[in-house]
Amino acid sequence: MKRPDPVWPRPMHQARRLAAAIPLLAALLAPVVATGAEQRVEVSGGPGIKLSVLYDAAPRPVVSVLLFVGGDGDLAHEQGSFLLRMRQRFLAAGMTIAVPDTPWDHPGGFGPLFRTWTPHIQDVAAIVAFLKRKSPVPIWAVGTSNGTISAASVAAALGPNSIAGVVLTSSVWLGGLGQVPVEKIAVPVLDIQDRDDACPASKLALAEKNMPRFSGSPSTKLLVVSGGPLGGPQCGTGSPHDFEGVESQVIPPIIDWIKASAHE
Repeated sequence: MKRPDPVWPRPMHQARRLAAAIPLLAALLAPVVATGAEQRVEVSGGPGIKLSVLYDAAPRPVVSVLLFVGGDGDLAHEQGSFLLRMRQRFLAAGMTIAVPDTPWDHPGGFGPLFRTWTPHIQDVAAIVAFLKRKSPVPIWAVGTSNGTISAASVAAALGPNSIAGVVLTSSVWLGGLGQVPVEKIAVPVLDIQDRDDACPASKLALAEKNMPRFSGSPSTKLLVVSGGPLGGPQCGTGSPHDFEGVESQVIPPIIDWIKASAHE
């Protein structure tokens, strides 16, 4: 049974098309499909639910990072997005990477509110358990755009025994993080925003206003970068919202923050 998504209800004809596509999707998402060193692994999520995860293990990892893409969470729709195109940078820094795809009962993606719901938390908890079986290193949640809702939600719900720290990039406060009890996050939080981000849901002023809400965190930091091409989709790829052209201002500070916090 498909778990409810309160944000994007689908017309009946579309639901039938998606139901018909599930067997094909299942064939494509075999338990382990190697693509070089990176694999696509199948993880059992909530009751009766399977989800696919891009997984690449560092030889001697210092941490594992859960990378949550934005948009509707479907990796096929987010091919050129920030965390997907930068994921190998984390691996090169000695971090095992895991990028969750949408679960099988949401093959066309899901809305922002679903990222705060128990079914999504259950799915991510299963990925956390998978990563802990692979290596006993700390696990960080890193999200971009709508993915920041997932990163914050799982940190608040699962606690510091599961999630050691949180990194938010282009954090979405309108209709997103505003619904998450971020005061329950009891681990370090780094928020990175582009001063030129024109997306209404993730403007710098919103991040500045809401940083005090992370009152349960032992350490917080708001890092502001600038640059990237203006114009284009305000909340999509190829824009300051997606850190296009300024990745070198964003990825190294994330890696440094995670490593410094891991050694404290």
